Amino acid sequence: MVLKIFQAESANIEECLNHIKTTSKEEFLKTPGKIEKSKISLNFGAFMNVIIALDIDESQPAEKGLITAYASARNKRDALKKLQDALNKQIKSTMEIVDFEIGTYTTPVTRRTYAVGIIVYNIPLHEVEFSKLSIKERRKILAKALELFNYNPKVLNISEVARTFGVSRDSIYYDIEQILKERRLRSG
Repeated sequence: MVLKIFQAESANIEECLNHIKTTSKEEFLKTPGKIEKSKISLNFGAFMNVIIALDIDESQPAEKGLITAYASARNKRDALKKLQDALNKQIKSTMEIVDFEIGTYTTPVTRRTYAVGIIVYNIPLHEVEFSKLSIKERRKILAKALELFNYNPKVLNISEVARTFGVSRDSIYYDIEQILKERRLRSG
C-alpha cells in the first residue's frame, strides 16, 4: 500500500481543477495499482483549495483516474444540475467509482453559485462481461452505484445500464426497485 496526496489552490476554479487533474495523471502513470480508499476535501473562500488523499494497493492492476468538473448558475439547484450533467458525460460504464465529493460556493458580491465535483475511479484491467453476470451480481453492482449517489436512481442512465448488462430496461427498473425495497427493510 502507498499513500498519495494531491493538493491545489487557486482563486480560479478551472485552474485549480486542471492542476489537480494534471498532477494526479502524471503520478498515476508512475504508480501501479488500484485505488482502495480515497478522501477528498473541497474548501471554498477567497481561494479554492482541493486535497485528495488516496490509498493505492500496488499489487492490484488497474487504470486510475480523476474526473473533475464545475458549473455555475444563479442558484444552487441549477448549478448542481449542470454539474451532474457534466459529470455524467464523463463517467464510462467500465469505471468503478471509488469516491466522489460535491461542493458549492456562492460568491458574496455577484451571488453567482459554483458547483464543483470530483470523482475518483478505477478501471479494472481485466474485461468484465456484464451480460454474463447473474442477477445477484448485477444487483450488487447496481446497489453500489446507487449507494455512491445517495440512492438516487435518477442519476443513472437506465438505457445505458440496460445495454451494458445486456438486459431490458424493465429488468433494471425491477432491480432498482428491489434494491431500494431491501434498503428500506434493513433501515427499518
